[in-house]
Amino acid sequence: MAASEVADLDLTIDDLVPKSPEKLAEEKKESGNHLYKFKNYKGALAMYEESIKLCPDNAAYYGNRSACYMMLGMYKKAVEDAQKAVALDATFTKGYIRMAKCCIALGDLSGAEQAITHATELGGAECALNEKRALESLRRLHEDAQNAMEANDHRRVVFCMDRCLEYSPSSSRAKLIKAECLAMLGRCQEAQEIANDSLRFDSFDTEAIYVRGLCLYFEDKDEQAFKHFQQVLRLAPDHRKAIETYKKAKLLKQKKEEGNEAFKMGQWPQALHLYNEALTIDKNNRKVNAKLYFNKATVCAKLNQTREAADACTAALELDENYVKALLRRAKCYTELGEFEEAVKDYERLYKIDKTKENKQLLHEAKIALKKSKRKDYYKILGIEKTASDDDIKKAYRKRALVHHPDRHANASDNERREQEKRFKEVGEAYGVLSDPKKRARYDHGQDLDDDGSGVGDLDPNVVYQTFFRGGVDPQFNFSHGGFPGHGFSFQFG
Repeated sequence: MAASEVADLDLTIDDLVPKSPEKLAEEKKESGNHLYKFKNYKGALAMYEESIKLCPDNAAYYGNRSACYMMLGMYKKAVEDAQKAVALDATFTKGYIRMAKCCIALGDLSGAEQAITHATELGGAECALNEKRALESLRRLHEDAQNAMEANDHRRVVFCMDRCLEYSPSSSRAKLIKAECLAMLGRCQEAQEIANDSLRFDSFDTEAIYVRGLCLYFEDKDEQAFKHFQQVLRLAPDHRKAIETYKKAKLLKQKKEEGNEAFKMGQWPQALHLYNEALTIDKNNRKVNAKLYFNKATVCAKLNQTREAADACTAALELDENYVKALLRRAKCYTELGEFEEAVKDYERLYKIDKTKENKQLLHEAKIALKKSKRKDYYKILGIEKTASDDDIKKAYRKRALVHHPDRHANASDNERREQEKRFKEVGEAYGVLSDPKKRARYDHGQDLDDDGSGVGDLDPNVVYQTFFRGGVDPQFNFSHGGFPGHGFSFQFG
């Protein structure tokens, strides 16, 4: 081609000379840098890969690709490129700093420390200052978490791991420590999600498999949990936590089943003993322990240990606040113990959880029982059973009225006299209600006696007394006209 033709095409001689791989690689790198500047990291990554293909021994290209991987959150690939870069150029300070950043993001504290040391030796101490501070913070957090774990303060461990993950977002170890503690706190769904994410990247991650097994164990899925623990021990025979938890899980299942068998055989004391033994095995298994406490309550009820049964239900509800069976049994226990307000609270809570007709009726009955408990017990005042006949009521009134009549206590102290007047009034009130079939029926059904306008609270005990004895003179009395307050009677007791 003639020089004049080249000029017509507006080309130079250099344009016609084939470019070297080094020059092409530099052009690709510059294109990548331009895309990186505008945050097009995937586009930049493609350019840097082209550069590396053209010049696979250039440390800077690996450094650039490492930076790109970091921005894409691909820290494992980023640290591999950083390591390649410093292997090609041992004086590449940026490579060590990027390696430190990646190690911190991955939670590799030892690797981060080594990279910072190399960068510092090369004069990059000031550039690595942020990484050094992050490393120090991570060490403090891990130490705090370790102490909290030893103290079984799982909430504190979760807090520490959350702070660690702010520095190390790709730390599988921090995520799985957090997951384990979430499981210990009963937050199994969150724990399983973390474990499952880890297993998507590495299906043989023993820590993730262990956490899944732990969650299944805490969800009372024994057989599935056992398979997970067995898998962990095949992959890592010395996995201490898997060994200990698997042992506990098998023992807990055994004791629970033995307790259930004793219960079925009607061996209440033995069943109670076995359930108590099972409850000492693993305090962290909230779901299974809640069931064990309910089983214990059932046994206590069979043994007429009502207070102990209520307490066992309370323990079950502390572990599972929506445990309907425990709530129902405790409400019944409270009713038997005469703690009607507590019974009503439990039935209200029960109905809120499970709005059935049966639960609504139970709540209604509990409210009636509470209302009854707050009224005077007329049967108790007269000293009779609720099945007492009319004659029983009359005999009881005669006896109590004579004991508490004010005239009998005319010479008593003021306090004693007031007390006897109060009791005399209650006796008259009780007789006024129980001797009237309609009032007695309303009283027995927990209905307000004042609703029918009877005004029970306004009954004059003296009128009741006068009416009762009007049919004949009681042989214990001598009557003389005048003197009885408001009724023209005076009684002299012998």
